Amino acid sequence: MKIERKNDLSLRLLEVFGAVMRTQTTVVAAEELGLSQPAVSNAIRSLEKRLGMTLFERSNRGLLPTAEARLLFEEVEPVYMMMRGIERRIRDIKSTHDGYLRIVATPPLGHTVIPLALKRFLKGRSGVRVTYDVRRLDTTLAAIETNQFDVGFMFGLEQHPACDVMPLYEGAMACVLKADHALAAQDSISPDDIRCHNLIGIGLDIDSPLGAMIRAAFVSSRVPHETNIEVRYCHTAAVLADAGLGVAVVDPLTAHYSRSVELVSRPFVPETRVVASAIVRQGRTLPKVTEAFIEEIRRALNEIPIP
Repeated sequence: MKIERKNDLSLRLLEVFGAVMRTQTTVVAAEELGLSQPAVSNAIRSLEKRLGMTLFERSNRGLLPTAEARLLFEEVEPVYMMMRGIERRIRDIKSTHDGYLRIVATPPLGHTVIPLALKRFLKGRSGVRVTYDVRRLDTTLAAIETNQFDVGFMFGLEQHPACDVMPLYEGAMACVLKADHALAAQDSISPDDIRCHNLIGIGLDIDSPLGAMIRAAFVSSRVPHETNIEVRYCHTAAVLADAGLGVAVVDPLTAHYSRSVELVSRPFVPETRVVASAIVRQGRTLPKVTEAFIEEIRRALNEIPIP
Protein backbone atom coordinates (compact mmCIF):
# COMPACT_ATOMS: atom_id res chain seq x y z
CA MET A 1 0.00 0.00 0.00
CA LYS A 2 1.32 3.43 -0.94
CA ILE A 3 1.83 5.74 2.03
CA GLU A 4 1.63 9.47 1.37
CA ARG A 5 4.11 11.47 3.43
CA LYS A 6 2.66 14.38 5.34
CA ASN A 7 4.75 16.98 3.55
CA ASP A 8 4.14 15.63 0.02
CA LEU A 9 2.97 18.35 -2.37
CA SER A 10 0.50 17.97 -5.20
CA LEU A 11 0.52 19.94 -8.44
CA ARG A 12 -3.11 20.88 -7.79
CA LEU A 13 -2.23 22.58 -4.50
CA LEU A 14 0.59 24.46 -6.18
CA GLU A 15 -1.76 25.47 -9.00
CA VAL A 16 -4.22 26.91 -6.46
CA PHE A 17 -1.37 28.68 -4.67
CA GLY A 18 -0.16 30.23 -7.94
CA ALA A 19 -3.66 31.48 -8.80
CA VAL A 20 -4.10 33.07 -5.39
CA MET A 21 -0.67 34.72 -5.61
CA ARG A 22 -1.58 36.29 -8.94
CA THR A 23 -5.09 37.41 -8.04
CA GLN A 24 -4.60 38.14 -4.30
CA THR A 25 -8.13 36.88 -3.67
CA THR A 26 -9.68 33.44 -3.29
CA VAL A 27 -12.86 34.56 -5.09
CA VAL A 28 -11.13 35.48 -8.36
CA ALA A 29 -8.76 32.49 -8.07
CA ALA A 30 -11.78 30.19 -7.69
CA GLU A 31 -13.36 31.62 -10.86
CA GLU A 32 -10.12 31.17 -12.78
CA LEU A 33 -9.71 27.56 -11.66
CA GLY A 34 -13.36 26.59 -11.92
CA LEU A 35 -13.58 25.81 -8.20
CA SER A 36 -15.69 27.08 -5.33
CA GLN A 37 -14.26 29.77 -3.07
CA PRO A 38 -14.30 27.47 -0.01
CA ALA A 39 -12.37 24.82 -1.98
CA VAL A 40 -9.64 27.36 -2.75
CA SER A 41 -9.48 28.49 0.89
CA ASN A 42 -9.26 24.87 2.07
CA ALA A 43 -6.48 24.15 -0.44
CA ILE A 44 -4.41 27.10 0.82
CA ARG A 45 -4.88 25.99 4.45
CA SER A 46 -3.88 22.44 3.48
CA LEU A 47 -0.75 23.71 1.73
CA GLU A 48 0.21 25.86 4.74
CA LYS A 49 -0.25 22.85 7.02
CA ARG A 50 1.91 20.63 4.83
CA LEU A 51 4.66 23.23 4.57
CA GLY A 52 4.47 24.24 8.20
CA MET A 53 4.44 27.96 7.38
CA THR A 54 2.00 30.82 6.90
CA LEU A 55 1.66 31.88 3.28
CA PHE A 56 -0.96 34.63 3.52
CA GLU A 57 -1.95 37.21 6.10
CA ARG A 58 -5.72 37.65 6.18
CA SER A 59 -7.01 41.21 6.32
CA ASN A 60 -9.99 43.30 5.23
CA ARG A 61 -8.06 44.15 2.07
CA GLY A 62 -7.76 40.50 1.11
CA LEU A 63 -4.85 38.07 1.27
CA LEU A 64 -1.37 39.50 1.70
CA PRO A 65 1.46 37.14 0.70
CA THR A 66 4.15 36.61 3.31
CA ALA A 67 7.84 36.78 2.50
CA GLU A 68 7.88 32.98 2.53
CA ALA A 69 5.02 32.89 -0.01
CA ARG A 70 6.90 35.20 -2.36
CA LEU A 71 10.00 33.02 -2.18
CA LEU A 72 7.91 29.90 -2.81
CA PHE A 73 6.14 31.55 -5.75
CA GLU A 74 9.50 32.24 -7.43
CA GLU A 75 10.10 28.47 -7.40
CA VAL A 76 6.55 27.46 -8.28
CA GLU A 77 5.83 29.90 -11.13
CA PRO A 78 8.05 28.12 -13.74
CA VAL A 79 6.36 24.80 -12.92
CA TYR A 80 2.95 26.44 -13.14
CA MET A 81 3.76 28.01 -16.51
CA MET A 82 5.00 24.64 -17.76
CA MET A 83 1.73 23.00 -16.72
CA ARG A 84 -0.24 25.73 -18.50
CA GLY A 85 1.81 25.07 -21.62
CA ILE A 86 1.03 21.36 -21.40
CA GLU A 87 -2.68 22.14 -21.03
CA ARG A 88 -2.57 24.36 -24.12
CA ARG A 89 -0.77 21.64 -26.07
CA ILE A 90 -3.42 19.11 -25.06
CA ARG A 91 -6.11 21.49 -26.30
CA ASP A 92 -4.19 21.86 -29.56
CA ILE A 93 -4.03 18.09 -30.01
CA LYS A 94 -7.77 17.76 -29.41
CA SER A 95 -8.66 20.74 -31.59
CA THR A 96 -9.10 20.94 -35.36
CA HIS A 97 -8.14 24.65 -35.32
CA ASP A 98 -4.63 24.30 -33.92
CA GLY A 99 -1.66 22.01 -34.32
CA TYR A 100 0.56 20.67 -37.07
CA LEU A 101 -0.59 19.25 -40.40
CA ARG A 102 2.06 17.18 -42.20
CA ILE A 103 0.94 16.21 -45.71
CA VAL A 104 2.67 14.38 -48.54
CA ALA A 105 1.12 13.43 -51.88
CA THR A 106 1.91 12.12 -55.32
CA PRO A 107 1.54 14.71 -58.13
CA PRO A 108 -1.93 13.74 -59.46
CA LEU A 109 -3.48 14.90 -56.16
CA GLY A 110 -0.68 17.13 -54.96
CA HIS A 111 -0.92 19.39 -58.01
CA THR A 112 -4.71 19.47 -58.30
CA VAL A 113 -7.25 19.13 -55.51
CA ILE A 114 -5.03 19.37 -52.41
CA PRO A 115 -3.87 23.01 -52.83
CA LEU A 116 -7.47 24.19 -53.27
CA ALA A 117 -8.75 22.07 -50.37
CA LEU A 118 -5.87 23.27 -48.18
CA LYS A 119 -6.74 26.90 -48.88
CA ARG A 120 -10.34 26.25 -47.86
CA PHE A 121 -9.31 24.24 -44.80
CA LEU A 122 -6.92 26.90 -43.45
CA LYS A 123 -9.48 29.68 -43.66
CA GLY A 124 -10.23 30.53 -40.03
CA ARG A 125 -7.51 28.17 -38.77
CA SER A 126 -4.62 30.55 -38.15
CA GLY A 127 -3.27 28.22 -35.46
CA VAL A 128 -2.57 25.37 -37.91
CA ARG A 129 0.99 25.02 -39.22
CA VAL A 130 1.51 22.99 -42.42
CA THR A 131 4.34 20.94 -43.88
CA TYR A 132 3.48 19.93 -47.45
CA ASP A 133 5.49 17.98 -50.01
CA VAL A 134 4.81 16.34 -53.40
CA ARG A 135 6.83 13.20 -54.09
CA ARG A 136 7.02 10.05 -56.17
CA LEU A 137 4.95 7.06 -55.09
CA ASP A 138 7.80 5.13 -53.45
CA THR A 139 9.12 8.10 -51.48
CA THR A 140 5.59 9.08 -50.45
CA LEU A 141 5.07 5.62 -48.99
CA ALA A 142 8.48 5.70 -47.29
CA ALA A 143 7.68 9.09 -45.73
CA ILE A 144 4.49 7.70 -44.17
CA GLU A 145 6.13 4.48 -42.98
CA THR A 146 8.94 6.41 -41.27
CA ASN A 147 6.55 8.95 -39.69
CA GLN A 148 7.96 11.94 -41.56
CA PHE A 149 4.39 12.89 -42.47
CA ASP A 150 1.00 12.19 -40.87
CA VAL A 151 -0.99 11.47 -44.03
CA GLY A 152 -0.30 10.78 -47.69
CA PHE A 153 -2.60 11.02 -50.71
CA MET A 154 -2.22 9.00 -53.89
CA PHE A 155 -3.94 7.16 -56.72
CA GLY A 156 -3.97 3.45 -57.40
CA LEU A 157 -2.99 1.98 -54.01
CA GLU A 158 -5.51 -0.52 -52.64
CA GLN A 159 -3.51 -2.04 -49.78
CA HIS A 160 -0.08 -1.89 -48.17
CA PRO A 161 1.49 -4.09 -45.47
CA ALA A 162 2.70 -1.13 -43.36
CA CYS A 163 -0.07 1.42 -44.01
CA ASP A 164 -3.80 1.83 -43.52
CA VAL A 165 -5.42 2.81 -46.83
CA MET A 166 -8.63 4.89 -46.81
CA PRO A 167 -10.38 5.20 -50.22
CA LEU A 168 -11.73 8.72 -50.80
CA TYR A 169 -12.75 8.91 -54.46
CA GLU A 170 -13.14 6.79 -57.58
CA GLY A 171 -13.05 8.05 -61.15
CA ALA A 172 -12.06 6.99 -64.65
CA MET A 173 -8.92 7.69 -66.65
CA ALA A 174 -9.38 10.26 -69.42
CA CYS A 175 -7.60 11.53 -72.50
CA VAL A 176 -6.42 15.13 -72.70
CA LEU A 177 -5.59 16.73 -76.04
CA LYS A 178 -5.70 20.01 -77.90
CA ALA A 179 -9.15 21.24 -78.83
CA ASP A 180 -8.16 21.27 -82.51
CA HIS A 181 -6.73 17.72 -82.45
CA ALA A 182 -8.27 15.27 -84.90
CA LEU A 183 -9.60 13.08 -82.06
CA ALA A 184 -11.20 15.95 -80.11
CA ALA A 185 -14.44 15.61 -82.11
CA GLN A 186 -15.01 12.08 -80.72
CA ASP A 187 -17.16 11.39 -77.64
CA SER A 188 -14.56 8.93 -76.31
CA ILE A 189 -11.10 7.77 -77.30
CA SER A 190 -9.76 4.21 -77.35
CA PRO A 191 -6.26 2.74 -77.80
CA ASP A 192 -7.23 1.87 -81.36
CA ASP A 193 -8.13 5.53 -82.03
CA ILE A 194 -4.74 6.64 -80.68
CA ARG A 195 -2.86 4.09 -82.81
CA CYS A 196 -2.24 6.55 -85.65
CA HIS A 197 -1.48 9.54 -83.41
CA ASN A 198 1.31 10.58 -81.06
CA LEU A 199 0.89 9.17 -77.54
CA ILE A 200 2.48 10.79 -74.52
CA GLY A 201 3.12 7.87 -72.17
CA ILE A 202 3.31 7.70 -68.36
CA GLY A 203 6.24 5.30 -68.43
CA LEU A 204 9.34 6.69 -66.74
CA ASP A 205 8.27 5.46 -63.30
CA ILE A 206 8.06 1.67 -63.65
CA ASP A 207 6.23 1.35 -60.31
CA SER A 208 3.48 3.82 -61.26
CA PRO A 209 0.06 2.14 -60.83
CA LEU A 210 -1.46 4.64 -63.28
CA GLY A 211 1.10 3.79 -65.96
CA ALA A 212 0.44 0.09 -65.40
CA MET A 213 -3.33 0.63 -65.80
CA ILE A 214 -2.87 2.47 -69.08
CA ARG A 215 -0.58 -0.22 -70.48
CA ALA A 216 -3.05 -2.91 -69.39
CA ALA A 217 -5.86 -1.11 -71.22
CA PHE A 218 -3.82 -1.15 -74.44
CA VAL A 219 -3.03 -4.83 -73.97
CA SER A 220 -6.71 -5.69 -73.43
CA SER A 221 -7.53 -3.74 -76.62
CA ARG A 222 -4.79 -5.64 -78.48
CA VAL A 223 -3.11 -2.39 -79.48
CA PRO A 224 0.65 -1.86 -79.05
CA HIS A 225 1.44 0.72 -76.37
CA GLU A 226 3.79 2.80 -78.50
CA THR A 227 4.71 6.23 -77.19
CA ASN A 228 6.44 9.15 -78.87
CA ILE A 229 7.29 10.80 -75.53
CA GLU A 230 7.45 9.25 -72.07
CA VAL A 231 7.12 11.21 -68.85
CA ARG A 232 6.93 10.40 -65.16
CA TYR A 233 3.82 12.32 -64.10
CA CYS A 234 0.32 12.84 -65.49
CA HIS A 235 0.62 16.59 -64.94
CA THR A 236 3.71 16.66 -67.18
CA ALA A 237 1.83 14.67 -69.83
CA ALA A 238 -1.04 17.18 -69.74
CA VAL A 239 1.38 20.11 -70.13
CA LEU A 240 2.92 18.43 -73.18
CA ALA A 241 -0.53 17.67 -74.61
CA ASP A 242 -1.40 21.33 -74.15
CA ALA A 243 1.70 22.18 -76.20
CA GLY A 244 0.31 20.10 -79.06
CA LEU A 245 2.72 17.17 -78.72
CA GLY A 246 0.06 14.45 -78.74
CA VAL A 247 -2.64 12.68 -76.74
CA ALA A 248 -2.15 11.82 -73.03
CA VAL A 249 -4.14 9.33 -70.95
CA VAL A 250 -4.24 10.73 -67.41
CA ASP A 251 -6.03 10.37 -64.09
CA PRO A 252 -9.46 12.06 -63.71
CA LEU A 253 -8.19 14.87 -61.46
CA THR A 254 -5.44 15.90 -63.86
CA ALA A 255 -8.00 15.81 -66.69
CA HIS A 256 -10.47 17.89 -64.67
CA TYR A 257 -8.04 20.57 -63.50
CA SER A 258 -6.10 20.80 -66.79
CA ARG A 259 -9.04 21.72 -69.00
CA SER A 260 -8.72 25.07 -70.72
CA VAL A 261 -9.81 26.78 -73.91
CA GLU A 262 -7.14 24.87 -75.82
CA LEU A 263 -7.00 21.59 -73.87
CA VAL A 264 -10.03 19.29 -73.75
CA SER A 265 -10.78 16.01 -72.01
CA ARG A 266 -12.48 12.92 -73.43
CA PRO A 267 -13.35 9.61 -71.71
CA PHE A 268 -10.80 6.86 -72.28
CA VAL A 269 -12.20 3.47 -73.29
CA PRO A 270 -12.12 0.74 -72.19
CA GLU A 271 -13.17 2.43 -68.96
CA THR A 272 -10.25 2.32 -66.55
CA ARG A 273 -11.31 3.06 -62.96
CA VAL A 274 -8.84 4.41 -60.44
CA VAL A 275 -9.19 5.12 -56.71
CA ALA A 276 -7.69 8.04 -54.79
CA SER A 277 -6.82 7.18 -51.19
CA ALA A 278 -5.41 8.66 -48.01
CA ILE A 279 -2.71 6.55 -46.37
CA VAL A 280 -1.44 6.63 -42.80
CA ARG A 281 1.01 4.50 -40.90
CA GLN A 282 -0.68 1.28 -39.82
CA GLY A 283 -2.42 1.48 -36.46
CA ARG A 284 -1.55 5.13 -35.90
CA THR A 285 -3.93 7.44 -34.03
CA LEU A 286 -4.11 10.67 -36.02
CA PRO A 287 -4.25 14.21 -34.60
CA LYS A 288 -7.75 15.69 -34.82
CA VAL A 289 -6.56 18.34 -37.26
CA THR A 290 -5.30 15.63 -39.64
CA GLU A 291 -8.59 13.72 -39.43
CA ALA A 292 -10.45 16.94 -40.24
CA PHE A 293 -8.22 17.63 -43.25
CA ILE A 294 -8.79 14.14 -44.66
CA GLU A 295 -12.53 14.82 -44.52
CA GLU A 296 -11.95 18.17 -46.26
CA ILE A 297 -10.15 16.33 -49.08
CA ARG A 298 -13.01 13.82 -49.28
CA ARG A 299 -15.53 16.67 -49.63
CA ALA A 300 -13.43 18.41 -52.27
CA LEU A 301 -13.10 15.20 -54.28
CA ASN A 302 -16.82 14.51 -54.07
CA GLU A 303 -17.49 17.94 -55.57
CA ILE A 304 -15.71 16.86 -58.76
CA PRO A 305 -18.02 15.30 -61.39
CA ILE A 306 -17.24 11.59 -61.59
CA PRO A 307 -16.37 10.69 -65.21
